[in-house]
Amino acid sequence: MTKEPTLVIMAAGMGSRYGGLKQVDKITEAGEILLDFSLYDAMMAGFDRVIFVIREEHRDLFRELVDERAGRFINVEYAYQDLNDIPEGFEVPEGREKPWGTGHAILACRDLIDGPFAVINADDYYGAGAFVTIYDYLTSHSDGDKYSYCMVAYELKNTITENGHVTRGVCETDDKGYLCGITERMKIMRKEEGIAYEEDDGSWVVLDENTPVSMNFWGFTASLIDELKKDAERFFAEDVSKNPLKSEFLLPMSVDALIKEGKAQVEVLNSSDKWCGVTYREDKETVTNSLQAKKDRGEYPEKLWK
Repeated sequence: MTKEPTLVIMAAGMGSRYGGLKQVDKITEAGEILLDFSLYDAMMAGFDRVIFVIREEHRDLFRELVDERAGRFINVEYAYQDLNDIPEGFEVPEGREKPWGTGHAILACRDLIDGPFAVINADDYYGAGAFVTIYDYLTSHSDGDKYSYCMVAYELKNTITENGHVTRGVCETDDKGYLCGITERMKIMRKEEGIAYEEDDGSWVVLDENTPVSMNFWGFTASLIDELKKDAERFFAEDVSKNPLKSEFLLPMSVDALIKEGKAQVEVLNSSDKWCGVTYREDKETVTNSLQAKKDRGEYPEKLWK
């Protein structure tokens, strides 16, 4: 029997573009923060345990916001992403302040995960249906000849902001609905000619607006933890030596490597939901209005945690 899945929420980002710790910024009149909606959706889908990956200096703030509200209904644990938590034999480069990235965030949970788990960002709204879909997958699949992973993909047009650029994992799928590859595009925005990303040389490449993209909503078996440990060794040996201050150990890139090595298969679970998120401070009003509209339609109670 498959173990009950855990939800891992990555919340250690600095929020630099937003201008503050956006993960804990109240987003509704009832005082909810954006991740309250993810916690509510996850709980309603069947998840009963969540691990927050945060920076240790934000521990008291998160416990105040989570433990006495959502924490009364779902089991909450914390893991701490620490710049100094690196593989043995390596050192943090002098002057490095930037967090190591999403792959490193998941490794912060390595002592807490022993079964299937889903991964989301704290500052994105994914839609209730996506949690049901991924919970159903994780409770009905296990590793076979290959690791059995999954991801929820969104249509590109449903994942951009009008207030600047975003980073998305642009996905390539096969005719059976499995992920063939994923390419992280760091600067995607709407241009006159369509939705496009900027190349390193400053040129812009237009993408089909229906292109499936990753919003870091993944489903994994516990096998990923050991694979990330090995990939972290490679990352610090190769990538950090080339770019010590800014290189990032990105979860999608590790998954992409496992696909290309033939070790993992990733089923793409498509969602037609529209993303909500606060990449920029100007996004907040749009998100607030969208979530209030969902409450008005009865999709959520007026107060999530009564």
